[in-house]
Formats: sequence, structure tokens, C-alpha cells
Amino acid sequence: MPPEPRRTTRRLLAPLLAAVAVFAGALTGSPAAAPANANAAPAAVPEDLRDPRDLGAHVFRGRAFDTCHTPSRAAMSAWRASPYGAVGVYFAGRGRACPEQPHLTPSWLRAVHRMGWRVLPLYVGSQSPCVVAGNKDHVRIDPARPRGQGRAEARDAVRGARALGMAPRSALYLDIEHFRGSAACERTTLAYVRAWNEEVRRLGWFPGLYSSANSGIRMIEQARRAGQDGLPSVLWVARWRTAPSLYGEPRVDPAAWRPHRRIHQYAGMVEERHGGKRIVIDRNVVDAPVAIMGPRT
Repeated sequence: MPPEPRRTTRRLLAPLLAAVAVFAGALTGSPAAAPANANAAPAAVPEDLRDPRDLGAHVFRGRAFDTCHTPSRAAMSAWRASPYGAVGVYFAGRGRACPEQPHLTPSWLRAVHRMGWRVLPLYVGSQSPCVVAGNKDHVRIDPARPRGQGRAEARDAVRGARALGMAPRSALYLDIEHFRGSAACERTTLAYVRAWNEEVRRLGWFPGLYSSANSGIRMIEQARRAGQDGLPSVLWVARWRTAPSLYGEPRVDPAAWRPHRRIHQYAGMVEERHGGKRIVIDRNVVDAPVAIMGPRT
């Protein structure tokens, strides 16, 4: 333990260092990390307080896009001229809106990785029993067995990621679409999500959650404040029609899910053209773990 004078010095320096960090973020145009809130509820799992890179994760910081259909190699090559450095791909899950992904193969992943892209893998499995989107009615979580379903789909996610050439310590993001309903529905949803996280983590991967700020993200933050375990290692917050901000989400304490554990999807269904290739995308700002490519087999 360091002597008391050093701790005092740290307390005096902390506000100054926080101010410098915010000023530097403003100069570079990158999202600035908000100062830690001393009164914030602690993360439910000690692992969540650590830098994920210390646990084997590869972290990307910058802009990313995601799109329903995985783009071709030619499109990904053309889009190297864009401001984006990572791409979200819907790699598996029975709830995908675009289940046919002809471009998404192990060779595609290796090729785009060599181009310099980083990949955010999204798994769209079962959805909340009170999911809003009508096209997800057929994939609702079974209220009689949410935990068993969550564990089974976590194993499916890991199998799918391995089949595409991803390696352990990759992040896998569970996509839970916007839902609205009773407390019982939310309990079922949370049980499924926690079981999925626990199994993905047990198998050696980083579980993340993509969801609406006003439903899934709110639910998880409330669970964190209540001290529940089995929570995601990373939050991918969907809140559109707002400025990109990693730590400005009002539903989440700015001191939680950091460092390198946040993504903000701030715009959706936007058409962009780069290098002569047009794609309809969602826009994201990222400071979070990504896929790790395993050795070629």
C-alpha cells in the first residue's frame, strides 16, 4: 500500500487529470470519457471493472457501421475510403432479419481483417416475450425455460463464431430488439440474457449486449445497480437521432461499463456512398472489444 501522502496527491491531481482528458477529447473530436462518479453503484462482477485488454480482448476505438446483409469484399475494399474502421456483422441466430448471408464466410472475415477492418459480431437469437417488432413474434423467449434457452443459444453463438474462424476472447454481441411489457416479461428477458452472458463467458468469450436504450439497456443498468451478476461485459446502446457519445447515455451511469466497454449506435437506416459503393447502414461510435481471428485451418 502506498504511503498516505501519495494518496493525497492522487486526490488533488484527479480533478486536473479529468479536465485535461475532457479537453483532449474535444481537441481530437473523439468522445471524451466522463469523470467517474464516486457515488455510482459498483459493477456486479469484479471482472467488469478491469480493462478487457488485460483479459485478452482486442479493442477498437473509432467509427463503425453495421448493415443487415454483409457487404461483398469489393464493397468493403471500396469503403476503406470511408471514416469507418469496423463493421458489425449478423453472423448467427434464429432471429436474424437477414438470415441469408452469402458473403459471410471464413475467407471473407480473413480478407477484410487483412484490409484493416475490425469486426463486431452480432448474434440475433430469441427475443423478449414482449418484443415490439412483429417480425420477431416467432422467436420469442419461452417463459418456461429462459435460462436453458439462453445457455443453449450461447453455445450456438460460440459454435457459429468458431466456424467463421473467430477465436476465444473475441466479443460476441447479443442483439435484443426493443421490447415493452410487464415486469414478468422483463424478468424472463433478463433471465435469458444473464444465462447467455454466463455461458459465453464460461466458454472463454466476451459477452456484449446490443439493445435499445429505453428497454434492454435500461433493464441491464437496473440489474447492475441491484448488484445482480451474469451481466454483459460490454454495452452497445441504440439511441438514434442524437450526437455520438460513449458516456452521455442518460440510462447508464457514466462510471459503469468502462474502460473500453461501450458502443453507441446513434443513427440508423442511413444511405452512404464511398469508393463508388452505396450501402444502407447504421452508424456507431466504438470503444470496445472486437472479433479476434484464429489461425487458419
